[in-house]
Amino acid sequence: MASLSLIGFGSGGWGALLLFAAFITLCVTATALAIGAVIGTIVAAAKLSGNLALATLGNIYTTVFRGVPELLIIYLIYFGGSSAVTAIGKAMGYEGFLGMPSFIAGALAVGIISGAYQAEVFRGAFQAISKGELEAASAIGMHRALRFRRIIMPQVFRFAIPGIGNVWQLSLKDSALISVTGLAELMRTSQVAAGSTRQYFLFFIVGGILYLILTSLSDRVFNGAERRANRSMPTAAMGKA
Repeated sequence: MASLSLIGFGSGGWGALLLFAAFITLCVTATALAIGAVIGTIVAAAKLSGNLALATLGNIYTTVFRGVPELLIIYLIYFGGSSAVTAIGKAMGYEGFLGMPSFIAGALAVGIISGAYQAEVFRGAFQAISKGELEAASAIGMHRALRFRRIIMPQVFRFAIPGIGNVWQLSLKDSALISVTGLAELMRTSQVAAGSTRQYFLFFIVGGILYLILTSLSDRVFNGAERRANRSMPTAAMGKA
């Protein structure tokens, strides 16, 4: 019972800190996913552009950031960013070390990683659109902006939801690596609590349970979004029949 009180919300309990750390983990992951969506859209457009130079750059990006270990990228962004910020500070007359904020560094690093995966998701979603629909839209004189808004964007979104759900889960787990920067997210807080109380098994199990809760709730959200996106699509309805 004494051990269980450590994960409670009373005096000496770590429950509130662990829940807040889970919230920070969600914030980092959501920010990283948004950053990755912007990067992924640009990279996917480059790979689909038909321009050899742009496609090559897009392929290099996805190859590098899907092949290099995530922890290495986090180190490069955090320490490299801190060095850059320090250099800028010295140029402006400030003496001393300026560290890059852990939240920004972590979200940017995970966002860059997720952007490589989202680029492939968006590329595959675009290629899943029926070419006949695009040709028909061009034949009736629909201009590019309208074609993108009425045909391409809704279908890319619909086809991309399952893949984006997988990228979200990947980013959620990658956020645990941000603990090396000192950000008090779920993994870091579990480590601190375990070290402070010497209850390593208890707090790492609790941390794992909280991660499972977050991933399970995320699955429900993305499954609901997928059902909602497919609701008005006859082909999807026929496929499920």
